[in-house]
Amino acid sequence: MVLTAELFYYTWCRVQCIHTGYLINMATATHQDLKAQQNQLKIEISHLKSPERIARIAKDKLGLAMPSLDQTIVISYQKGL
Repeated sequence: MVLTAELFYYTWCRVQCIHTGYLINMATATHQDLKAQQNQLKIEISHLKSPERIARIAKDKLGLAMPSLDQTIVISYQKGL
């Protein structure tokens, strides 16, 4: 009777160990997928923030242009005033 109980306990422990291994493998795969997605999003963010893209949108979609010299005001800052 004790031998049968020990055999069942050993089998249960092995099944739990294998199940935990599967969970770890799934978590590792999910982690790798999320890291790849994060890298893709970083690339997309850098593309969306590029000055060339922003200038193109400002010019084409918003109708903005660089100011002419008579529209420019230079403000100087002097420390201590």
